[in-house]
Amino acid sequence: MERQNVTISLPSSLLRLARHLAVDKGLSLSGFLTLLLQEQIGEAGRYRAACRRQLDLLQEGLELGTRGHAPWRREDLHER
Repeated sequence: MERQNVTISLPSSLLRLARHLAVDKGLSLSGFLTLLLQEQIGEAGRYRAACRRQLDLLQEGLELGTRGHAPWRREDLHER
């Protein structure tokens, strides 16, 4: 995988804590940030795929056993 250098600006307290977390995981800061970004990107992709599946289901509709015809009338279900 080709790598590209970037410059970011972080609060010093956040940077210090991030370095400690990276060391705890046996990673460099760069490796740790790469891992975090990969997790976030993967999660966003899974969320988008789930949304697409649900929208497809809404378009198709679900089989409710009525074959598209309700055997009742609204008035029968709701007293006035």
